[in-house]
Amino acid sequence: MLIDFKDEDFENKIKNEDVSIFQYSASWCSPCKGVRVIMEKLSEEYKDRANFYYADVEEGGINTASAAGIRGVPTMIIYKKGVEVDRLVGGVPESNLKEFLEKNI
Repeated sequence: MLIDFKDEDFENKIKNEDVSIFQYSASWCSPCKGVRVIMEKLSEEYKDRANFYYADVEEGGINTASAAGIRGVPTMIIYKKGVEVDRLVGGVPESNLKEFLEKNI
């Protein structure tokens, strides 16, 4: 399940989680919509290894996105205990996302 993220969740949840996967996106972004479908699927496949979040850079996740230096969407970031370990930018195929996850979690 892809969890809708709000900025306050970073302090309350993300810093305490072993692995958190973020999709930073925007509602107007077409590639983001395609990636979201893939992330929903992968969130089920990897549910025992990480929590998956959807952060809209213009709504609930605006401050966190700014702090992370998000300059383009979609951007996927893997955090461990709130510390960024890797990022992937752009609308990429499922195989690239799986490789990104396998490398980092």
